Amino acid sequence: MKAYREDIHPDTDSSFRLLLTPHLNDFFMWHFHPEYELVYIENADGPRHVGDHLSRYEGSDLVFIGSYIPHLNFDYGVRTDYRKVVVQMREDFFSENFRRMPELAAIAGLFERSQRGIAFYGETKRVVGKRMAALHEHDHFRQLIELLEIFQLMAISDDYELLNDRPVGLPYSRKEQQRLQRVYQFIDENYRRRIDLAEPADLTSLSVAAFCRYFRKMTRMTFTEFVNQYRVREAKRQLLADRTVTEVCFDCGFESLSYFNRIFKKVTGQNPMQFKKQLSGKEMS
Repeated sequence: MKAYREDIHPDTDSSFRLLLTPHLNDFFMWHFHPEYELVYIENADGPRHVGDHLSRYEGSDLVFIGSYIPHLNFDYGVRTDYRKVVVQMREDFFSENFRRMPELAAIAGLFERSQRGIAFYGETKRVVGKRMAALHEHDHFRQLIELLEIFQLMAISDDYELLNDRPVGLPYSRKEQQRLQRVYQFIDENYRRRIDLAEPADLTSLSVAAFCRYFRKMTRMTFTEFVNQYRVREAKRQLLADRTVTEVCFDCGFESLSYFNRIFKKVTGQNPMQFKKQLSGKEMS
């Protein structure tokens, strides 16, 4: 669990980097980099934390992220057999000369909007996801042509959501990032027990009231909401491993079955037993 600037190097004889399912689901990577990043993930449910935006995707996700936007790896905590394709392009990939070409005007607009983070859905997500999954089958020249066509598809699509209200650069100072890193690590190490708000507040050298304001500003969630979502993600993983609801409830830090059921349903839309039954039905089909 480390908040840091990621150093990215293009693939040999290429102007970008292509990653296929790097399997970082056990690592919490709250990071940023100068490169633009296009991510497609499928067969997964997970957190979508891009800049100030925090939500969850279900089934699959397609997101285009601008330069220097802090974000969490999309496969964090995922336990299904997922596939992920990541394309990372240097910040000068789409140079000023290209931006002035009228044929590329729509793509220029797409790159500008990416500074707010863009999530795509519907037919655009399906088509682009399929083409991204096949990128590795082409040589570098064809990959570049495919990327330009993918960008054009996204640029003219209406199937998208801007994830932040305004362009995001690097809104958090290094000190704030280090604080957030310590809090996330503390949650990871202590979610199985009752947590007093004074503990993370002390960890960040803030009063309890100041910590609550700080955490909500950074994550758009209260500390309790965030910890409960973290516990539910762990609970889902353990339920997938066929542990009982009671075992999972107390192992994930919930103090009663009724509270566990209520929070689990609030986060996932179904209670833990329904989740287990649905899983069993899928395995038998």
